[in-house]
Amino acid sequence: MSMRDHDGRTPEQGASGSSVEISVLVPFYNEDQNIKPLYDELVEVLEGDGRAFELVFVNDGSSDGTRAVLDDLAAADTRVVVIHFVRNFGQTAAMSAAIDHASGELLVGLDGDRQNDPKDIPTMLAKLDEGFDVVSGWRRDRKDTMLSRKLPSQAANWLISHVSGVSLHDYGCSLKVYRRRYIKDVRLYGEMHRFIPIYTKWMGGRVTEMAVNHRARVAGKSKYGLKRIFKVVLDLLLVSFLDRYLTKPIHFFGGAGLISIALAFLSGGYSVFLKLFEGVSFIATPLPLMTAMLFMIGVILVLMGILAEVIVRTYFEGQGKTTYMVDVLRNGQKD
Repeated sequence: MSMRDHDGRTPEQGASGSSVEISVLVPFYNEDQNIKPLYDELVEVLEGDGRAFELVFVNDGSSDGTRAVLDDLAAADTRVVVIHFVRNFGQTAAMSAAIDHASGELLVGLDGDRQNDPKDIPTMLAKLDEGFDVVSGWRRDRKDTMLSRKLPSQAANWLISHVSGVSLHDYGCSLKVYRRRYIKDVRLYGEMHRFIPIYTKWMGGRVTEMAVNHRARVAGKSKYGLKRIFKVVLDLLLVSFLDRYLTKPIHFFGGAGLISIALAFLSGGYSVFLKLFEGVSFIATPLPLMTAMLFMIGVILVLMGILAEVIVRTYFEGQGKTTYMVDVLRNGQKD
C-alpha cells in the first residue's frame, strides 16, 4: 500500500493526480500585487521546459488580498497548490511547509516579490542534470541598496562560507534548485532556510552556484532589514554546533568545562603564591572569587554536557535514527 498525505495524493502525484517532476515553492507575505504576474511568468517558463510541474504557494499569514488571489489561482489551475497559514510564521516555516507538501523530485525555491527571474529556472535545472544536487542562485548584479542590503549580505555570506566550509557567494538568494531526496527529512527552524545547501552537503550532496538575474522590486514593500543579519549569525552558530557536535555534545560542553576548571586551579594557585611569597591577602585581589566562579562554571558545563549526551541518545534511539548515513549497500543484508 502506498503512503498518502492528508488530501489523498501519493507523494509523487501533483494536485491533478498526474506525475510531477518539478515543484516550485514560493512563500508570500503581503504580496497580492505580485502573485498573478509571477504565476504567469512561471507558467510560461515551465510549460516551455516541457516537464510536468506544480506550483506550491504558501500564504504566510498575509493581511492584504493575498488569500483571495491565491484561492482564485487554485480554482482556475489544478497545478497550483495553496497553503494558508493561520498567522505569520516567517519565511523558513513557509519554505518548510512548501517542501512538506511538494510532490516533485526537483524542488525550485524563489521569493514571491518577483525579484528572482523565473527565466533562470531552466538553466538551473540543466545545471542540476550535470550531476549536482543543489544549484544555488548568485545575485551578482543585485538590485538593492548598498548599505542596508548589499554590504550586510556580503559580510554574512563570507562568514557563513568560512564557518560552514560550503563556499557560496549568495546564501540569501532564495532562487535555488534542490533534489528532493536530500532535503525531504530536513526540519527547518529560525531563519535556516538559507542554510539548506549546508544540510545537503552534510548528506553527501554536491552543491554549486550559478549567476542569476536579479530584478528591482516593482510592487509591494521589502520585508527585509538589517536586524536579519543578527538572526543569521545566531542561526549560523547553531548550524556550526550541530555539524560538529550533534552526536558528541560532551566534547563541546565538557571541553569548555575542563578549560574553565583548569583556569580556576591556575587562578587559585596564583592567589596562594601571592599569599605565601608576596604577602598579599586573599581579599586584596579578585583571584579567590574568580577561582570559585570558574570552578562552578566548569562543573556546570560538564554537567550540561552529560545532560546533552542523554538527550542526544534519547533523540537517536527513541526514533530509531542512526548516527551515520549509508550511500550504497552491496551484497549486504538488512534485518
